[in-house]
Order: sequence, then structure tokens, then C-alpha cells
Amino acid sequence: MATSFSDQWTVTKPAVSSKGGVVACQNQRAARIGVEVLDAGGNAVDAAVAVSLAMGAVEPWMSGLGGGGAMLVYLAGEQRVHAVDFGMVAPRRLDPADYPVTGSADADLFGWPAVEDDRNLRGPLSVCVPTYLAGIELARERFGTMKLAELAAPAAKLAARGLAIDWYAALVIASAARDLSRYPASAEVWLPGGFAPVADWGGAETFMALGNLARTLEALADGGAASFYRGDIARSIAKDMEALGGRLAAEDLAGYGARILEPLRIGYRGGEIDAMPGLFAGATLQRCIAMLSARKTADMPDTDLYKRYAEALSSAYEERLRTMGDVSPAPSCTTHLNVVDAHGNMVTLTQTLLSLFGSKVVLPETGILMNNGVNWFDPRPGRPNSMAPGKRPLSNMCPVIGLQAGRRFALGASGGRRILPAVLQIASFLMDHDMDLGAAFAQPRIDVSGTDLVSMNAALPEETKAALAESFPTREQRPMVYPLSFACPSAVLRDDATGLSWGAAEPIQPWAGARGQA
Repeated sequence: MATSFSDQWTVTKPAVSSKGGVVACQNQRAARIGVEVLDAGGNAVDAAVAVSLAMGAVEPWMSGLGGGGAMLVYLAGEQRVHAVDFGMVAPRRLDPADYPVTGSADADLFGWPAVEDDRNLRGPLSVCVPTYLAGIELARERFGTMKLAELAAPAAKLAARGLAIDWYAALVIASAARDLSRYPASAEVWLPGGFAPVADWGGAETFMALGNLARTLEALADGGAASFYRGDIARSIAKDMEALGGRLAAEDLAGYGARILEPLRIGYRGGEIDAMPGLFAGATLQRCIAMLSARKTADMPDTDLYKRYAEALSSAYEERLRTMGDVSPAPSCTTHLNVVDAHGNMVTLTQTLLSLFGSKVVLPETGILMNNGVNWFDPRPGRPNSMAPGKRPLSNMCPVIGLQAGRRFALGASGGRRILPAVLQIASFLMDHDMDLGAAFAQPRIDVSGTDLVSMNAALPEETKAALAESFPTREQRPMVYPLSFACPSAVLRDDATGLSWGAAEPIQPWAGARGQA
């Protein structure tokens, strides 16, 4: 559509500041819970764990107990960043022969042939080990101060109340209704009466039940992560997966462990950007940063600056796709959150089910919506990211913590391959151009994420768009809620000079925002 009503809209969302802590994420209901944890004396890690669990109840199609993720923790007392790796892992009984390619184009916009029945994309054979809970519990045990029972209680309460249905929730559920209808337990939860739910036209708040999810969260409060990986919840997960014909088994859950690692430290402009090491997008970010470092981008006019971003992203993605085999589905299903507390401790956390609604499979006994992590693997053998039992796939998650004299920021995004371009540009706006957080999020961005095509925010200056079009194939886009035009970033920032903490989130995302302590 060449034009739309949205052409007339200017969407803004101001940054939030506080002398205390701030939470920024994709859902303000969850952000409010994080602030309550900070008010109760919890630190940034405690608040992040509570927000993280709540996100699985307020937007369950994005993340939750059935997924995985990555987290960076900055401890102000140590002035040091720690990386918590809880990326997904293939089941030990995964058999690549279960995923024959058909030779046709992939239905989910992959760069390889589709798999028979899309069984790597949806259904029980698409499920990897759910690693999320192991990661947040390891972070809480190592760096937090509160008990899991305290931090899981708000999420359990939200799940017991049910999912609030507004226009956005109704839109998201309807977009996946066909696939959700394939699986009885999924249809029972998400398509009550056989139809996607709709919001009340009179404006009354309505809620949709989430099956047994609340009961599972309450059980976690009692049994902790041990119950999920080796106890009653683990047995329920394994039982349901076996009944559905999946490969995930009890030994996969019992054998998984999250890891605390040294971050990937990237020097930049006299400061440092810390990213996730290993199979996340940190190494590709490092490649982009190296290209930006070669020139002083702070003095560039917009036309040159955005061309530099495009060149760096195009080159880095070409290398990533050629040598690492990265494969990202679209649409992706990820959420991101950030917390800074009054002491300056910071958390940046990305969590995901991978595709929207993950595998589309809800486990009936636990109410857990499971990931489709197998979809991260290349189904063709002999390639860098080919699937194999017990193997970790590459991931586009890119949480970062930036350290500069006088201020620090925690930043990340959701949006599949679009994550890295958003993180790179916002980090540059902050570190190269000394923007405040609100200005950095208001600044138009481009997207270059795996092809030569440069997607340009229509709000960019005409001369900038013209200059990009001279060097790259381009298309002009306005930020949209659905389908997602650009990534959905959020961030927090601590300014030592003023003693203020700041938070900001993607303006176009209807539920996203930041909340600060009073």
C-alpha cells in the first residue's frame, strides 16, 4: 500500500527519568512489577527476574518458560559486566533425518529449502530444550538478593487473572490462529470457542484464561528451577512432549545448565561496549564497530553517517551468513528488557520463543507455550549451522552494556535480524553523538539485515535517502506495529553527573515503555 492513515501520524514516547531505578521493556504492566521490586529493596537483577517472568504472562507469544535467552549484568561495586548464557540447545534425540527438505521455497522466509510439513517451524519436532528458567535462576542466585518465590509471585498472579485483551492482543492472536488451531491444547487456550478473542467495543477490560500456566508458576515458587528441570514439572513436560511425538525428553532437561561467562569486550571511542560472547550477535556487532572505528563518525553529515552504517551492516552480515550460517525466521518472537537500580547496577536481558508463538504447541499439563528453536538450524547437512543432537544454534539476540566516562547504558531489542542494526545505531547515537536517551530513540534508523536492501525510515532527510539510494537498493518504510518494519529496542542509562537514571522504549510498540521509581 503506497499510502495509509499512518502516514499522517507522528508517534512519540518520552524518556523517563528517576533519581532511583528505572525499568524499560516491551510491556508497561511488567515494568510496573519491576519498579515494585526495586521499591521493596531488590536490586536490578531481582527486578529483571520479576519483569522477565511477568513478560511470559502479559505477552506470552513472545517469551516465557518454554524459551531461552541471554543476559548481561553490570555490578556497580565491581565495575564489571558478567554474561549469562542460556541459549537454547537441540534435544539429544534430535534426528536430522526427521527434517527432509522439499526443494520448495521456505514458508518462513528462509534462505534454504522448506522442510516437509514445516516440522522444523511448528509442532513438537520444532522444540529445543527450554533454557530460560535455568538462566534467570542462575543470575538470581549469583547476583540477586531476593527469593525466586517472591519474584515469581507477581507473574503467577497475572497468569491467574488471564491475558488482557485489547486491539493489539487480538491482532497478534488472530495472525497466528491458523497454526494454533492445529494443536488441541493450543486451540483450547488461544482460540476459545474456536475463534480468536476480540476486545470489548465498549472499552471494558477483558481477560482470556491461560490454561495451567498460573499453576505452573505457583509450583515454581515452591520447587524452584530444580522442579522444572528434574522434578514434577520436568516429568510433566517430558510426558506431554512424548505424547505429542516430540524429541525433547527428561534427560535433556536434567542435563541442561546455564553459564556465566566473560562478556565480549569491544573498545569504542574511549569507552567500551560489552556484548554476549559465542553464538549470539556480539561477534557481528564487533565487526560493525571495527568498521565504524576507522572513521570519526561524530563529524559526519547525515548522508555519510547512514551510508557508513549501511556499509558496516552489509559487510558484517555477509560475513556472518557466509561463515557462521546464521538463519533467522520472520516474524520473530522475542522480547527485551532493561533495569538500572539506584546503586547503578544494570541488567539487559533478551528472551525468546523464536517465532511468534514459538512452536505453536501448548503443553496441556503445564500450560507452557514451547519454543521452536530447531528453526534456528539449517536443515541441510554439512553447513556451519546444520542441525545435530545437543547442538547450540546461532542466535540474533544482542543485549549490550555500554560504558563511557560519566555514563553507562544497557540496550537491546527484539526483531530477529533487525536487532543488530537497531543496537548498533542507537549505541552510536549515544557514544558518537552524545545524544540523550530520548533523542537516540527518536532518531530515525535504517535496517540492513542480511541482503543488500536498505530499509529507510521515511522520516530520514530526503538527501540522506537519496545518498543511500545511490549506493544500495533501498525501500522507504514508516515504522508500523504490524507487520513490524524495524526492530523494537529499549534501554536504560545512568548519568553520573546528574545522578539520574533514564529509560526509553520503541515509540511505535503500543505496550512498550519505561517506568521509574518515585
